Amino acid sequence: MGKDIIFTDGTTLLGGDDKAAVTALMTMAEYFCSHSEVKHGPIQLCFTPDEEVGRGTENFDVKRFGADLAYTVDGDALGGLSYETFNGIEAQLVIHGLSVHPGTAKGIMKNAVEIGGEFMAMLPALERPQFTEGREGYYHPFVFEGTVERAAIRCLIRDHELDRWEERKAYVEKCVDELNRRYGGGTVELSYTNTYYSMREVVGKVPFMVDYARQAMRDCGVEPFDIAMRGGTDGSWISQLGLPCPNITAGYENAHGRFEFVPVQSMEKNVEILIRLMEIYAGHKA
Repeated sequence: MGKDIIFTDGTTLLGGDDKAAVTALMTMAEYFCSHSEVKHGPIQLCFTPDEEVGRGTENFDVKRFGADLAYTVDGDALGGLSYETFNGIEAQLVIHGLSVHPGTAKGIMKNAVEIGGEFMAMLPALERPQFTEGREGYYHPFVFEGTVERAAIRCLIRDHELDRWEERKAYVEKCVDELNRRYGGGTVELSYTNTYYSMREVVGKVPFMVDYARQAMRDCGVEPFDIAMRGGTDGSWISQLGLPCPNITAGYENAHGRFEFVPVQSMEKNVEILIRLMEIYAGHKA
């Protein structure tokens, strides 16, 4: 309430994720370029397109980037700070059926759509995104298409805890094995793509990164709050490449929807936070 809001007319996306962050980063760069009296260490900026389709870090070169530590500015509500995400993977099932005329199908037909339905029924009913929150993991079948002869299912498997995530993968594999036992070997084929891991283990080795981000926010009058991100961010993959990369706010709200918006004051505050964070690092003692 009382803020100047940027939004669309409701028929398209605003793209505040992550235009709001680009705005803040470029304004920060402008500030340092015009205030040479403000001390700071070397600052590297990188913009990674295509994050939302899982290819944001496809061409990210840690060595060329030349930084020892990094932050993604990819959070939503002002003050958010995330140093752990889901461990995530996409399971892809291809189901092979056998189609014959339904009038003479007894004992012969193998309906791939129905077999896919059996797989869906095997997944725990309440361990889906619409029934979970916080640190609760889930199975998320988000594509199911096919015919009697062939069906395909794409299902996300996510959990904050690595051991529970591995258990979820093992359960999906057990379901596939059971369906192949029922309907014959090779009926259901399983493969995995788009794997990412939580940044927690990597960032946990340099805890001052989180402390500094909290301090920068508080120094700018923003109370930080931790988020165990229910998803992934480019920082997840960048951390796995060996560059610790927690995620801080970009100030927008209602991400990825037609009603996404960003307050101008949140973007301005984000610039203050980024500048203060660089000042804190200028006094860092290794």
